[in-house]
Formats: sequence, C-alpha cells, structure tokens
Amino acid sequence: MTFLLNILIVVALFNVIIFVHELGHFLAAKWRGLRVDRFQIWFGKPIWKKEINGVQYGLGWIPAGGFVALPQMAPMEAVEGKNRDPGEPEEKEEPLPPVKPLDKIIVAFAGPLFSFLLAIVSAFVVMGVGKPKDTVESTVIGYVAQDGGAYGKLKVGDEILEINGKPVRGFLGSASFDSVRESIMLSEGDKLDFLVQRAGAELSVTTEFNIPQTRWWERKAMRTVGIWVENKILVNFISEGGPADQAGMQPGDQIIAADGESLRSRQRFTEIVNGSEDEPISLVVLRGGGERTITVTPRTPTNVEVGKPMIGVGFEVGDEFTKTIYNPGPWEQIGDSVRMMRVTLAKIVSPRSDVGIQHLSGPVGIGGVMFDMLSIEDGWRRLLFFMVLFNVNLAILNMLPLPILDGGHIVLALGEAIRRRPIKARALEFIQFAFFFALLALFLFITSKDIADRVGGGGGSSPATYEWPSETP
Repeated sequence: MTFLLNILIVVALFNVIIFVHELGHFLAAKWRGLRVDRFQIWFGKPIWKKEINGVQYGLGWIPAGGFVALPQMAPMEAVEGKNRDPGEPEEKEEPLPPVKPLDKIIVAFAGPLFSFLLAIVSAFVVMGVGKPKDTVESTVIGYVAQDGGAYGKLKVGDEILEINGKPVRGFLGSASFDSVRESIMLSEGDKLDFLVQRAGAELSVTTEFNIPQTRWWERKAMRTVGIWVENKILVNFISEGGPADQAGMQPGDQIIAADGESLRSRQRFTEIVNGSEDEPISLVVLRGGGERTITVTPRTPTNVEVGKPMIGVGFEVGDEFTKTIYNPGPWEQIGDSVRMMRVTLAKIVSPRSDVGIQHLSGPVGIGGVMFDMLSIEDGWRRLLFFMVLFNVNLAILNMLPLPILDGGHIVLALGEAIRRRPIKARALEFIQFAFFFALLALFLFITSKDIADRVGGGGGSSPATYEWPSETP
C-alpha cells in the first residue's frame, strides 16, 4: 500500500506542476482576450476530454507536459493535434482577429511566471517545516582506492582545502556545487589540482581522474579520483553463524584497527576483509567505552555463486552526513536552485567537461527521484524542496528562446513587433513540427537512460541470508 501511495503522490505532484504552469497561460489568455480552444495535461490524443464553455479540457496519453491551444498564437497543431476527431469534417471559420505582440508575450511569459510562483510558495512551506541538510561537512579523507587516480598522491588524513584553485565546502551535498565530490565530478581539463593540509602544512597535489566504465545503454559515469570522507565502522548487524558471530562480535562494536592498521573508513575495512580469506585478522574494537581485541577469519558464503570473503556483519552507514533539520529562507532556496541550473547548463555546453545531455533527467528519472525521497526518513521534506528546485528549472528552461518553448513564442512576438507583421504560418508550423520531433528524440534518449538507471543497478543479499561453511575457523 505504501508503494502504491507513493506512486500516486508522485503522479499527483507532476500533474500539479504541469497544471499550474498551463494555468498561467490559460488565465493570461483569458485576461488578454485570446480565444482558448483546449486546455490539456500531457501530450497526444486525449484519453479523456470534456468541453466546457467552448474550451475542451483533456488528459493526453504521453506523460511529458501539457499545453493550452491558442490559435491566435503561433500555430501548434503539429504538436497539440487538431481539435477534432479523425473523420470529422473540418469546419470553415471566420478568420480570428490578430493579437498584439505584447499580448502574445504576456501569455507566453505567464506559464514560467506561474511555475516560479509555485516555487516561491513551496519555498515558504519549506521554510516553515524545514529540510534535512544532507551534507557531509568534513573534508578529511578516510579512504583512497588503490585503483583511483589519487592513489599514491592523496593520503588518508589529508584535509582538502581547495580543488583547482577554488575553496571547497564540505565533502558532499553543497547547494553551491562547491563540495569535494561535486567539484571533482564537474571539473574541467585533464588534471585536478588539490590543496590539502597534511601534518600541519599546506601541500599542493596534482592527480588524474577516472571515469568508470558503463554499458552502452547506461549513462556515462562521472569523474572520480577514488577517495571518500572518513567515517565510522560501526557494526549494527551480526549474521548468525558467521565468522563475526563465532568470534564474539556484537552489535554496537566500533572497529578502529585491523592487523595494526588504524582504520578511518568502512571501504578500507572491506578491502582488508575481501583480501583475507581463511586468514585471521586481529581487530581492535570499541565496546562499552573500552578497547578489546577480537580475532576473526573471513570466509566466503556457500550460497552465492560469485562471492567474496566476508565476516557476516552489517554496518551503520551515513554517520558522516549532517542530518539536522534547518529552515532556509525562500530566497536562499530560489538562489540555490538557480545556481544549480546555471552550473549544470554551463557544464553541459563546455567542451572541457564530461557532463553531457545524457546526464539530464526526464519524467521517468525525475519521478524516480521523487519516489525515492518518499521512501526515506524525512523524505516529504526533501520532496517539498525538490518542488522548489523543479519549478525553478521548469521556469528557466521554458524561457529558452527555442521553438515550442515559451521563450520561443516571446522571441517570435518580439520579431513580429519589429517587422510589424507576423511570420508566415506555414513556415512557422514547419519549424515547430521539426523542433517537436527533435525534442521528442531527446526525450526518448534521456528516458532510455532513466530506465537503465532504474533497472540496471545491482542488488545484494542481506547478511542474514548468507550460509556459512560448517567448520569453525
């Protein structure tokens, strides 16, 4: 039931977002005296429609937006479809009176304006109820992967101060895209220059980056150097009959060393365990305020085809995140959303960046993110802020001066005002039709990546399902 309810919430919010945007066009058209033929949520042939006071209200079958059919604006029948059923004779109508360019601009601008107003309303709600910070404020390295570009250059314990000459704020989650992880992912050029503090002194370190291989139908991976922030190795689950259980480990134990090596990350501990099958490991754990030594021998479970040595424990994850609820002001939220949009577009068009069109998300990806938010603690608060971010993005994207988009209509109206006559309808309809299919192709491409993200991820078994060899080490 929770699964179905979350899906209904996501679908409902999508429709609210689309409805508010199109309502802006609708109300502006009524205000300026334009004729409104149709008000439809989603594209394609209506699966439901009803005519009220000369306006056909409907729901299309392609869940990718919506429209208000305004015949006195730029012709859009190639996209919106004709306002009659197949086989129905075409009625001859008296030519509609022309519309002033200013009226067209007002109607086109009203959609993005209403999206922006919805973002502001959502931002005030977020200010009232608060949102989790979801940031990692430390920049101290706790793990350096042996196959990463930073191996042998950056070290565990280094505190990262700058990347490529720009100060960093935290390791992850900065709304300004200036945390360590985002700075690496969005970097440009062939190298990364780190300024770190090591043993009380500042040191410049230059590293290469890696881009993990992905399958052709998946999104290209983002840049990484193989580092992660320090975190605790806190046991919260013991697999019955597993090596850790037999060695006497308990939930709540914190592992701080293995075979004399001080540990500052779960990733490093996992490496040690994976490489020590049937070889005893001497662990130092904190329990009840004191230290004790436990010897455990990793083994491979018998009920997995391709397994790795493990000790049969689960860890408390996420301790490195700051999860406090705070109440950002509306303009702070709007500013962060605009900044995210600006940085994303700049990286997409930059030839020195590895960020591309494929890293954008369509309805499937956006809906998946919204669904995931509802599935975690305080997800509804995150979803409210996502409403701010999404509506700001929707407003900005629709103001781009491209055919079909609201910004394109505004440019056409400005051109009409300068030329003192409208562009020929036939030529304009051809342009709209061509751009619609280009946009549709882009939509299908991005959606294929969204689907690959949802179905291509690997799963894993809970430690409780593992079966261990009967012999005791």
